[in-house]
Amino acid sequence: MTIMKSLDGALSGVRVIDLSRILAGPTCTQILGDLGAEVIKIEKPGTGDDTRAWGPPYWDHTSAYFLSVNRNKDSRFLDFALAADRQKLLELIRDADILVENFKTDDLKRFGLDYQSLAPQFPRLIYCSITGFGSTGPYKDLPGYDALVQAMGGLMSITGPNAETPTKVGVAITDLISGLYAGTGILAALHERQRSGLGQHLEIALFDCQVASLANVGMNFLVSGKSPTPLGNHHPSIVPYGTYPCADGTLMLAVGNDQQYQRLCQVLGAGPWNSNQYQTNRDRVEHRQVLEAIIAERTRTEKIDYWLSRLQAAKIPAGPIQSLAQLKSDPQVLARQLFTTMDDGKTPCIASPLRLSRTPVRKYRAPRKL
Repeated sequence: MTIMKSLDGALSGVRVIDLSRILAGPTCTQILGDLGAEVIKIEKPGTGDDTRAWGPPYWDHTSAYFLSVNRNKDSRFLDFALAADRQKLLELIRDADILVENFKTDDLKRFGLDYQSLAPQFPRLIYCSITGFGSTGPYKDLPGYDALVQAMGGLMSITGPNAETPTKVGVAITDLISGLYAGTGILAALHERQRSGLGQHLEIALFDCQVASLANVGMNFLVSGKSPTPLGNHHPSIVPYGTYPCADGTLMLAVGNDQQYQRLCQVLGAGPWNSNQYQTNRDRVEHRQVLEAIIAERTRTEKIDYWLSRLQAAKIPAGPIQSLAQLKSDPQVLARQLFTTMDDGKTPCIASPLRLSRTPVRKYRAPRKL
């Protein structure tokens, strides 16, 4: 069967008004733009989105930060304090399907741009509000910064080398997760509107998304009642699963089941790791400290390439820890074209990971200059 590919994106014909700034909201709207939606980003005159100035580094006078989440968007510069500009915005909203904003709770109400004010005029509008802590609860008026939410939402307490050194993730992961949740909710509302003909209000809180992303670690706590502590690069429920020293660097090893562990023992050779007390994952977790120490003693005797060739031949998940400079020339990155350029052929771009067979992501249009 011949599969016909469409020149239009999956969201072609959908219009998005983007009132968001910084990272969470722009992440959401960039995904929608990548999928073919028309995204109109509204920025304040003079300075635009704050992240335009978040540099160095810059590419052609535009910060790398701003470039990372604002492709495939048009820009309009409007001042909500001016009645004429508010009217222009309302005219844009009239033909829109989706509005995304990340102002403080109730901040847009003074301009008549909150959901309650707009819904009677635009009943089909899907309105997504992204805030730090939501519109209810004692934290609702706190600023929603990613690092603050990582700290308050439990993530830093389980990240880092030990309990005395709580560590945030190297990218603003809470913002990124919130942008993904926002995009998922918007697509669900868009689908539901086909049945009801009505839009609705989505409330996405960074704090909520952070708590939700605790996943198995959070569930471990709810089941056991034991508050987890950081394990560095190691796994709370699987052993051996983490980083191990080699003669010329560090190796990531991820042994996911007992069969893989048996094959690991064959690769490591004769030694105490073959003991019966380590044959099940439950036993290995119980004897974590001793087992990881003796495995580390063995791995540091050979170089990374030595271990990788043998581990991969035995179908044991393992890999090197690569810098971004190494990642750029990685054969998988090259094969998947993950580092690419925008449509102008020169502006750097990290490709969308969304691969749709009939409506693939086709465009990477650079953000408009200020």
